[in-house]
Amino acid sequence: MSDKIEKVSIIVSKGSLEGIYPALIMANGARAEGIEANLFFTFFGLDAVHKARHEHIKLATVGNPGLHLATWAGGLPGVSTVMTRYLSHKMEELDIPPIPEFVEMIADTGAGLYACQASVDLFGLSKEDFIDQVQDIITVGEFYELAAGGQIIFT
Repeated sequence: MSDKIEKVSIIVSKGSLEGIYPALIMANGARAEGIEANLFFTFFGLDAVHKARHEHIKLATVGNPGLHLATWAGGLPGVSTVMTRYLSHKMEELDIPPIPEFVEMIADTGAGLYACQASVDLFGLSKEDFIDQVQDIITVGEFYELAAGGQIIFT
């Protein structure tokens, strides 16, 4: 058995910048290393691949301990927008693409993008609600079959 990781399946369950970007960065890094990568979008993580929402993802400011001083002000009107703009600007400086472009770029490398059937049903969505790069809507069991023999990462 090899110590080299050959496949990763990444579960994306949060619909915020800090919930989606780690998964995209991990998938992109995997593909750059020649590692098979699949992304499984569930619950609010579906926003990353939802046609009407993927361009409007914000930083979660309420209850986000990683914001340190900004945490106390997180619930005030406009704080989420300001912090999202700030973080987006910093990522742009580092040449990290916006979520829609990043998702498309990762899909173009051959990574698999899948929506969770249970979450799609829960939110009353259909395949037409998602960007073209979403290959399929699959069950958790199908996800496990897809992930077999690899590492599962939950972001």
